Amino acid sequence: MTTEHRDVVAVGASAGGVEALRALVAGLPADYPGAVLVVLHVPRDSPSALPAILTRSGPLPAVSATDGDELRHGRVYVAPNDHHLLVLDGRIRLTRGPAENGHRPAVDPLFRSVARAYAQRAVGVVLSGSRDDGAAGLASIAAHGGTTVVQDPDDALYPWMPRAAIAHRTPDHIAPAAKIGGLLAGITAMDLPEHRSRTEDQLLDAEVAISELGSLTTDDLHVAPSGFGCPACGGSLFQIDDKPLPRYRCRIGHAWSPESLLDEQAIALEGALWMALRALEEKSALSRRMAGSGAHRHPVTTARFHDMAHDAETAGKTIRRLIQQLGSTARAPDPEPPS
Repeated sequence: MTTEHRDVVAVGASAGGVEALRALVAGLPADYPGAVLVVLHVPRDSPSALPAILTRSGPLPAVSATDGDELRHGRVYVAPNDHHLLVLDGRIRLTRGPAENGHRPAVDPLFRSVARAYAQRAVGVVLSGSRDDGAAGLASIAAHGGTTVVQDPDDALYPWMPRAAIAHRTPDHIAPAAKIGGLLAGITAMDLPEHRSRTEDQLLDAEVAISELGSLTTDDLHVAPSGFGCPACGGSLFQIDDKPLPRYRCRIGHAWSPESLLDEQAIALEGALWMALRALEEKSALSRRMAGSGAHRHPVTTARFHDMAHDAETAGKTIRRLIQQLGSTARAPDPEPPS
């Protein structure tokens, strides 16, 4: 019987992730007998230079993932811009499935596909980033017998993704980025225990199918409406109960964690306030123009236009205060530890 190893590594990173990824690949041995798949959140319209950066940083060749390629050991596969990176039936699959937490590529679809395809052989790694991307996907890897690794938050330029992953489910390993490469080599070298039969997980299967841009919709998951709207398309969100926090998907599959949903709602609210302020400023300007144009010489009419302008300006001051107040609630850097 052939002994199996934990040889398929899925890595997710966001803000500050390039530095962490460079440190990780630098620690991998040249003969590393595993495949490494990387999702770094990048703008959708910007080609990524990450494959070249990682090739220069470590001994393994890093390539932009190509749809349909067979997964090979000793390589680093990087998700290209505007495509989710999945692994299905031992081959790379690139899709333009619905964004998760506003990202495509996104970390969680990769983690779920690797958990589904490889179970015990899967290793999930969460590196530096803001928000809480990767936490739910890493929990899927753990639930299917895989190994979980999280960058030490104190080592990350942006500690929130590592912190969220740790809070969501205690990982198997927490380490600085520079030590994760060597840690992965040790994990892969160990023989796996006797093979376990694959655990049926209809939710995981369905979410992978949604990321693959299949015909399945969230309505087929038999989950309850949340009462919230999707920031991406305006559709109704359904709540997926996932401990310790729920997740949300709209009918066509856009997915949000609670933290990401709050952030997107704040962005939408600020946009609405700016639109309201613009309308009020235009109303004030037009009212004063009408009051001073001489077209309406009756004093009562002129006074009405002045009153309209004053009311609009007063409301505009309130909107400005609201924008300032909302901006002050943005996430602040962590306080310095006491000396």
